[in-house]
Amino acid sequence: MIKQRKKTNWRVWWRLLRPHTLTAAFVPVSVGTALALHAGQVNVPLFLVMLLASLIIQAATNMFNEYYDYVKGLDTPESVGIGGTIVRDGVPPSTVLRIAISFYALAVVAGVYICAASSWWLALVGLGCMAAGYLYTGGPWPIAYTPLGELLSGVLMGTTIILISFFIQTGSVSLESVLVSVPITVLIGGILLSNNIRDLDGDRAKNRRTLPILMGRSNAINLLAVLFTFSYLWVTGLVLMGIVSPWALLSLASIPKARQAVRGFHGKTRPVEMMPAMQATAQTNTAFGLLLAAGLVLSYWF
Repeated sequence: MIKQRKKTNWRVWWRLLRPHTLTAAFVPVSVGTALALHAGQVNVPLFLVMLLASLIIQAATNMFNEYYDYVKGLDTPESVGIGGTIVRDGVPPSTVLRIAISFYALAVVAGVYICAASSWWLALVGLGCMAAGYLYTGGPWPIAYTPLGELLSGVLMGTTIILISFFIQTGSVSLESVLVSVPITVLIGGILLSNNIRDLDGDRAKNRRTLPILMGRSNAINLLAVLFTFSYLWVTGLVLMGIVSPWALLSLASIPKARQAVRGFHGKTRPVEMMPAMQATAQTNTAFGLLLAAGLVLSYWF
């Protein structure tokens, strides 16, 4: 039985958001909007609402994760990488669930604004993304227990969010926006892959069937390195083919962080030892994505 503790300061609620994962929300919106700049003037209020919607959906997904992992007995006070709001800080599980549902309600309001300014067909896409966020750990067959987590998270938070961000500004989807979304999709999938590498032993004990469990830790680390390499080669290829400006090569400045992430996993077996590597993976996505967005903006002006 969880006992309510008296001390629930702002840091508790900040950890509940799992801020290191929010890069999967703000990077795609930034890249999609930067691409839209080339097709016409960007609607700043629409960009901000889209950014808010993406952030709160990602945060709510983290809260559903926190709630259902507790309910299913997967989280303990010793668990690494979780917010710990329930098992360590004593916040009632029902409170975490209510906040998550409230965030989803706020996302619906934001979605109405976005659809009214663009297309109501986006409501179906948005509801699909929200359903996937809930079903990641909720429902009878949680996605988190399968080897499909990396693929689905990458496509939904990478390609889908970039294309929505581009579409609401331009009213269309271009081949360039699809191609530029690919490395972001790959890197977001890599964030979840790094999380599952860290949690491999614990997940196996809990009968999960994540990709690293099926592949083995060493192969999963090699796959992470391949995903990083592919992303950098993809952007370089887009530049060489003249699809994007050479300014996009700014994203290559994040390579040292990617190397740090891969090296941080080698030779490590304890989750706490792999936390810096997982954080470096998320930071790689942040640096790569924001530098790519900056390059797209600079190519518009220069």
